[in-house]
Amino acid sequence: MKILYIKRETKYEKRHTVKMGELTTKVTYIKKYLLGLPIATLHKYRETYYGEVKDCNDCMLFV
Repeated sequence: MKILYIKRETKYEKRHTVKMGELTTKVTYIKKYLLGLPIATLHKYRETYYGEVKDCNDCMLFV
């Protein structure tokens, strides 16, 4: 077992954008793990309907 490793995980989330409203999209998280426990999220990005890759800072988490 590795002590320190980086893992990529993709899951569907409901997001809210100002222009489009509610949006269900695939969000990919790149996290750093230490002994199996996540310590930091290095990057978070989403894939749009047209296949573009965008940073998640321009949309809010829809609650």
